[in-house]
Amino acid sequence: MGYTSFGELMRILRIKHHEVMGDVAKMLSVTTPFLSAVETGKKNVPESWFELIVKHYDLNTEEQSKLCDAIEASKTQMKLNLIGSSNYKREMALQFQRSFNEIDEETAKKIIELLNSKEGDE
Repeated sequence: MGYTSFGELMRILRIKHHEVMGDVAKMLSVTTPFLSAVETGKKNVPESWFELIVKHYDLNTEEQSKLCDAIEASKTQMKLNLIGSSNYKREMALQFQRSFNEIDEETAKKIIELLNSKEGDE
């Protein structure tokens, strides 16, 4: 069973604080299987968890940043709000969604470079 970045970080925090998965699930008000599904990437990390984890483990600024990065890196699903988007932008988003699994690493890199260059133009 593979853990996401979030799952690995949570495992480290549990061990450091002598907790088991059930303890953390209780603190987050979820079942142990749900927490496991989040840690293994079958579900996204609920937004409300960030503050609960920060408070429970009394994370400093650097640790909070690591947690935030781990949550972002562990996302397995994303929602895109198309309200108010032009027809071309809607078509582009849908085509990207349809083609996503077939995009090779080199093409993905080029897309990222293109999008990053547009950010600098603003």
